[in-house]
Amino acid sequence: MSDQKLTIPKHIAIIMDGNGRWAKQRLQPRFMGHRAGVKAVEGIVKRCAQLGVEVLSLFAFSSENWRRPGKEVSLLMELFSHALNNQVKKLHENNIKLQIIGDISGFSSSLQKQISQAHELTQHNTGLILNIAANYGGRWDITQSVRQLAGQVARGELAAEDISEEMINRHLTTASLPEPDLFIRTGGEQRVSNFLLWQMAYTEFYFTDVLWPEVDFGQLNIAIDSFSRRERRFGRTSEQLQDDSDA
Repeated sequence: MSDQKLTIPKHIAIIMDGNGRWAKQRLQPRFMGHRAGVKAVEGIVKRCAQLGVEVLSLFAFSSENWRRPGKEVSLLMELFSHALNNQVKKLHENNIKLQIIGDISGFSSSLQKQISQAHELTQHNTGLILNIAANYGGRWDITQSVRQLAGQVARGELAAEDISEEMINRHLTTASLPEPDLFIRTGGEQRVSNFLLWQMAYTEFYFTDVLWPEVDFGQLNIAIDSFSRRERRFGRTSEQLQDDSDA
């Protein structure tokens, strides 16, 4: 499959599922699966940059993941910190902008400092935007946006009847980004699990049984090829799309 045959999405969002099962299949602790998952991230980030994808959003840690066993959560935080220490400079050298979305106040002060430093180092880069959702939930994102608007109403700065979808969107954590064109979930599950709920209203979904640590360039190309074959109507008819293309 050649890259020329693919319609490249501007924004790809991924739930990287299957790390624990990958490790279990190999009789390894779950943490080894998460470590292998980080290696897969490196490859997919590189591939997306090569293809000209503008934004890659990865669901690294959901607000519900705090319910996991304490030891696993602690190891995930260590892995997140280690990845920031070891990868941010490389991202910067490759003109990749890193941003973390989510309620980072839930993290340790040292991890919050690392996140702030990563943002500062890469903020002016003009290549791929690597958007990492950490302690993130789609419902939380919508709630915090609406809460900001409610504050404006309470202060008399905005009339409730003037609140629009565009205003809500403007206060989401992804306000500066295009909406996802393609959503990929690995590991066989077929649900969005509270990820970018508002933003994925018209996103194309692609599910695969492949476990995240096994995802490579070929798997990504298969997902993008599937996307390329979709007819994206956004509420219009096929005939209207044809008329537009003929105009």
